[in-house]
Amino acid sequence: MEYRCYGKSEEKVSLLGFGCMRFPVISSNSSKIDDKSATELIDYAISKGVNYFDTAYIYHEGESELFIGQALKKYPRDSFYLADKLPLWGVKTLEKAAQIFEEQLKKCDVEYFDYYLMHAISKDKYDKIVNLGIYDKFKEYQKQGKIKHLGFSFHDTPDVMELMLNTFDWDFVQIQLNYLDWTLQDSKKLYELVNAKGIQCIVMEPVRGGALASLSTEANDILKGYSPDRSIASWAIRYAASFPNVLTVLSGMSDFTQVEDNISSFSPFSPLSVEENDVLQDALETYKKTQTIPCTACRYCMECPSGVDIPLVFKIYNDYSLTKDSYALQDNVENLAPEKHPDKCTECGVCTKHCPQTIGIPKQMKLAAELFKKSKK
Repeated sequence: MEYRCYGKSEEKVSLLGFGCMRFPVISSNSSKIDDKSATELIDYAISKGVNYFDTAYIYHEGESELFIGQALKKYPRDSFYLADKLPLWGVKTLEKAAQIFEEQLKKCDVEYFDYYLMHAISKDKYDKIVNLGIYDKFKEYQKQGKIKHLGFSFHDTPDVMELMLNTFDWDFVQIQLNYLDWTLQDSKKLYELVNAKGIQCIVMEPVRGGALASLSTEANDILKGYSPDRSIASWAIRYAASFPNVLTVLSGMSDFTQVEDNISSFSPFSPLSVEENDVLQDALETYKKTQTIPCTACRYCMECPSGVDIPLVFKIYNDYSLTKDSYALQDNVENLAPEKHPDKCTECGVCTKHCPQTIGIPKQMKLAAELFKKSKK
């Protein structure tokens, strides 16, 4: 197993971290973790050198903390690193934040967390941290030894990241980083901001919730043609781990196949070579072309006589086609003015005459309208 040191310390963290939000469950009930199967996964991962475990208050409807606390109990406390998170959306007072933190310590049956995070930071949660004095409270816990390293996980734009980094003194940051979001969600800028601050990144969603475990047939063929024995998912794992300022790469593993495959990518670990990265980018571009409407947002199709924002509709459609992120889709659909939705298309065909990509826009609008309709459900 490959290890990286936290900062300039002697803390050696496994480059593969075990995400505790996708344990095997019983009867598809996310709150009923299959204790036996999940424990076997944890034990196997530890036997292969994994020592970082990442849970949260809401994972498995509150059961993840209880499970991982018990699963790790038979191991010496100084042999693993445990991370947990504060669910800021459920916090309205400083007292509530303190109550949740103490509850988490009890549920995990530990006296301290090695890594503790403000969970899923966005602008509104930044405001809450400032207004309630949450940062100062958790720095007190750090001084008391209940938290070793204090950070946050992030889901917003680079300008909000700059606010977080410039307002407070953090030990680390957890970001979503993968070869699709490097440009799609501007993970590149987020990584650069954290790196410039002199602190390390922890990576979440390296395989984007499984979306990058298998691409299109054409894109898969490119990767398999170059390296037949590597899984498609391993390319995403290695991509994220190849950045030098990454401390650990989290993977929410649900079965032995995933655990074994991920461990093989780090035992030993070799960063993507220049040639491999070129192959991966070729596969990514092929994947985008086969999964999306080939709109370049040139806006030659505008203005639409019916008021539809054709390029924006296609962007929303394409983003979902690539990521399968239903929450982002719902937000994007709700944020688009109703008069600009694809269901306003009258199939007049004016747009098609001006499209350099010769897209059958009215036909694609029907597909987009169906997708938008489903998102509202």
